[in-house]
Amino acid sequence: MTTRKAYPSDLNDAAWSKIEAILPTTKMGRPPKHSRRELLDAIWYVLRTGITWRALPHDFPPWQTVYSYWRSLKLAGVWVYLNDILREQVRQQDGRESEASLLIADSQSVKTTEKGATRLRRRQADQGTQAAHPGRHARSADTGEGPASQLAG
Repeated sequence: MTTRKAYPSDLNDAAWSKIEAILPTTKMGRPPKHSRRELLDAIWYVLRTGITWRALPHDFPPWQTVYSYWRSLKLAGVWVYLNDILREQVRQQDGRESEASLLIADSQSVKTTEKGATRLRRRQADQGTQAAHPGRHARSADTGEGPASQLAG
């Protein structure tokens, strides 16, 4: 492990102590070359800056290692679990119950005007048997050609 300049996205010690207790530990295989904190700092850097994995600065672990660690945590459901635990802790610190007691669902929908629907039907009729996306191997089902005929049979 080499020391590097701290980035604004790096975890502070208090945040690391909370997250470290939640992360799974594996002691199989060879000892890790990079610490979990280094890997998480690199993940936070990617997420905060919006860069691609391959553009990760060279003072972090290799991007393949960082991405592999992020993906393994994702597949194991650790990110969802971590978010749930931290959300509950924040709610409790604010003096609220750990789980929300109210849900607000917005069911607003945009209604189609009859004029707009008529225009769409007229446009579709004018196109006849042309494909909605030219060049996508779509042909009329009644000609017996293309993928549509295979579904009909």
